[in-house]
Amino acid sequence: MKRYEVMYIINASVEEEKRTALIETLSGIITNEGGNIIKTDEWGMRDFAYRIDDMYKGYYVVTTFEADNECVKEYDRLMGINPNVVRYMIIRRDDEAAQGAKK
Repeated sequence: MKRYEVMYIINASVEEEKRTALIETLSGIITNEGGNIIKTDEWGMRDFAYRIDDMYKGYYVVTTFEADNECVKEYDRLMGINPNVVRYMIIRRDDEAAQGAKK
């Protein structure tokens, strides 16, 4: 399995209980598809640099996980159709030790 990181922004109008449930649901997609959650960081409510769909702020979350390609494809598909996710970006993380060796 490869290591990935996803940063996503939840609509600021989502209530705290629903936001917590949404974060658990989104993490559950990864584990249900055979991936492993390494770490989830909630950055909290932040202002946008520019307006997105008439919104000026959102709740930022960063999750590091390990998964195969099929899991990432399904996660990407479900993130794209979730109405409470304003924006998201999935990136592949190489091992930090390997990055140091490449320099």
